Amino acid sequence: MTDTLPYAEVIGDPIAHSKSPLIHGFWLDALDIEAEYRKTHVTPDGLAAYFLQRRADPDWLGCNVTIPHKIAVMDYADDPGGVRERIGAMNTIASEIGGPLIGTNTDAGGFLQPLLRDGWKGRSAVLVGAGGAARAILFALASLDVTDITIMARDPAKGQALLDRAGIRGRAIGLSDALPAADLLVNATSLGMVGQPVLDLDLSPLPDSATVYDIVYAPLETGLLNAARARGLKTLDGLEMLIGQAALAFDIFFDAQAPRDLDEELRALLTAAE
Repeated sequence: MTDTLPYAEVIGDPIAHSKSPLIHGFWLDALDIEAEYRKTHVTPDGLAAYFLQRRADPDWLGCNVTIPHKIAVMDYADDPGGVRERIGAMNTIASEIGGPLIGTNTDAGGFLQPLLRDGWKGRSAVLVGAGGAARAILFALASLDVTDITIMARDPAKGQALLDRAGIRGRAIGLSDALPAADLLVNATSLGMVGQPVLDLDLSPLPDSATVYDIVYAPLETGLLNAARARGLKTLDGLEMLIGQAALAFDIFFDAQAPRDLDEELRALLTAAE
């Protein structure tokens, strides 16, 4: 491929662990689309310069956004869909040739896909984290009419502010507090990721019917998921949300639907790449 091909990318700090180029590259090859998808390390201090440079590049189609930029990028993009108000974080920025940058969020839809596929019908959830990913997941849970939500965060005040902002009656507790019983436990932090501290939770309060969903995908088999499986709980790994949100972004960047009938082959590729 040459440097003149249209391209999208994922930005973050860190970014080396990202599997997004493998996912989008797999779909581009499958559909025989002549384009690229890259990963680019962008620090918080370099965010403004990054967008200034990319806006001048006619081959740039946009970017996905990962830790820690999902809130900060809202300052650089237009928001026709009201994502700032409804979710409070963006993970996808699309470049309109000769026009503004358009921000949206595919995390919420990507998170929901496996729950909808499995017919999940719970009414209570514990959400670990209060960052950009947690904002999208909280929005998604509210769309499922989950009426009892607890946020566990390093700073419970930040978690409570997130609930208040979303207009959700819930409660916020610290990471060292006891895990309450719930139908769904979601890790929306980087805890458990390669190079990060583990997420050490006592899962005994969860009912046997509970589902544990960890959005971390590097490693795919996190300590949290291992502990959940040891208890016989249903689990959803980070590739579920990663592939789901990527498919929505793929359509935005490349104007084509991702070939989801190849998901099994894609998962095998991503697992082998660990």
